[in-house]
Amino acid sequence: MLKYKPFINTSTALILGLLFLMCYQIQGQNLTRSEVRDTMQQIPSFTIHKDNYFITGVPTNMAINSSTANAKYQISFKQMITRSKLPWDTYLYLTYSQKAFWDIFKESYPFKEINFNPTIGVGRAFFDKNDRLKGIGTFHFEHESNGRDSIFSRSWNRLSATYNTTIGPKTILSIKGWIPFGYQSGNPELLDYVGLGELRLSYDFVPNRFSIELKLRKGLQWDTRGMLRTRLFYRPFKKKGNQYFMLEWFAGHAENLINYERFTSMVRFGYVIKTDELNFLKRKK
Repeated sequence: MLKYKPFINTSTALILGLLFLMCYQIQGQNLTRSEVRDTMQQIPSFTIHKDNYFITGVPTNMAINSSTANAKYQISFKQMITRSKLPWDTYLYLTYSQKAFWDIFKESYPFKEINFNPTIGVGRAFFDKNDRLKGIGTFHFEHESNGRDSIFSRSWNRLSATYNTTIGPKTILSIKGWIPFGYQSGNPELLDYVGLGELRLSYDFVPNRFSIELKLRKGLQWDTRGMLRTRLFYRPFKKKGNQYFMLEWFAGHAENLINYERFTSMVRFGYVIKTDELNFLKRKK
């Protein structure tokens, strides 16, 4: 059994400190209801959902060799099914994300694990009393599995709700919670590691150039099980675009499904095509 030091208290302090700093920013003007409506009509039907990336790196808590170093990549997209107003001004969409762990330093380059995550959901914009955008909420059904059978099968389903909002002109806060089901047979202790929700903060030090993202989960038990994922993004190109370099440090549990109970500390670096799905939440200068 790997020994590890507690990290949740440190990560919580980091996030609270960052929140304190962000709350002192000068507030800008949010988009109006009509501007949001126009934006929704103009964005493509088929877009990036989560970040698409290819990164590779090494562990920080064990020996570095061909078995512990690896690559990780993700492919994720979103399809708008309808833009017309459904009940409560919602819109319908589909997403698909696939995350793979690839042992590229081993002979024959085997894939260690692939996780599949399709969803169907509805989204809605929320406005304040002045008809300015406050946030974007979503409610969706998710399935996540590794596509394997027998003792290697890992899967779970959940009804998830997410609320994304700005807490400053350069900052987006995302809070996500879920009601899980259909997981007891293959991974009955999963919730002890992934909990019932997650918190994500994204802050632009230099807009369209340099940013940081923090993501935190806490398991259900009163211990250190959970995870903190820190990402730094840098866009080296002068022209505007969504191609970045990314440095990621993942510390915690459930980075993949097959070994969700194993503590992992990995630093990886690589290329990412960033999603701009929530960019219109950022406040106007």
